[in-house]
Amino acid sequence: MPMRLIGALAGILLFSIAAVSFAREEEPVTPERARANFARPIVLGADDVRTFADASDGFRDLRADAVQGRVEAFAYDSGVTGTRRQAQVYLPPGYSAGRKYPVLYLLHGIGGDQDEWRGYVRAPAILDNLIAEGRAVPMIVVMPNGRALPDDRRPPEDRVFTPENAAGFASFERDLLDFLVPAIETKYTTHADREHRALAGLSMGGGQALNFGFGHPDVFGWVGAFSPAPNTRPPAELVPDPEAVRERFTLLYLSCGNRDGLINVSQDLHAYLKRHDIAHVWNVDDHGHDGDSWANNLYHFAQRIFR
Repeated sequence: MPMRLIGALAGILLFSIAAVSFAREEEPVTPERARANFARPIVLGADDVRTFADASDGFRDLRADAVQGRVEAFAYDSGVTGTRRQAQVYLPPGYSAGRKYPVLYLLHGIGGDQDEWRGYVRAPAILDNLIAEGRAVPMIVVMPNGRALPDDRRPPEDRVFTPENAAGFASFERDLLDFLVPAIETKYTTHADREHRALAGLSMGGGQALNFGFGHPDVFGWVGAFSPAPNTRPPAELVPDPEAVRERFTLLYLSCGNRDGLINVSQDLHAYLKRHDIAHVWNVDDHGHDGDSWANNLYHFAQRIFR
């Protein structure tokens, strides 16, 4: 499936996946109901506004004057799937085993895999340019396959709605914590502590980032969710003890487009965090559920982590 179809598919499919994953609805999930959910009227509040302007044109194009990092395939054994799984790892320009680096784990959407951030969003070029300008800390970026199933290939369109596909995204929590993170920290020279680990994702991966990040504040000190999907746990379940969370994260970054029919997921969480005085960034841009929004928010998030 062409990478540019991923974003379009993600938007119309996410509500159905959430319903399967968390049993929030009793009626059968259908593509028609998913589309209707995504197309719901958008109601913006007074503070549903931009925090950051969009990046300048060309921010995710390879620049002739920017030294490029490299992306390499990474394989690890998973006790969750019983298979050897694949990820893509971005190493910053001048990577050296003689120094330690922070690590950003970057999660994809429901229709993607470990190549989505690299191909569709062009994350390596964004990072190369930021690092070249001194606006981002040199970091390792791990782009895994967030579908923790023995067969973790992107499913055909008629299989995206299955309970099995949804379950793979929930199962990735243990795969990430128990197998991928230790494997990365064995292979590469990293700072192995929460202050030097960040977790972020787009769409379904944004929901994962929130679920796993809030669930394990001892592992990740920085969390970003770009257009998080309805697989995101309800705010009171996600943050049952606001007092305990208030000072735990160095940065909580939440974003969504004002033309994204799934913005209510982010709005609900933003309102809850605000009500409980939990510091966070809330950036509402002028995009839909698409790569332009995700690229711009990665651009802003990457500049603010590991500082």
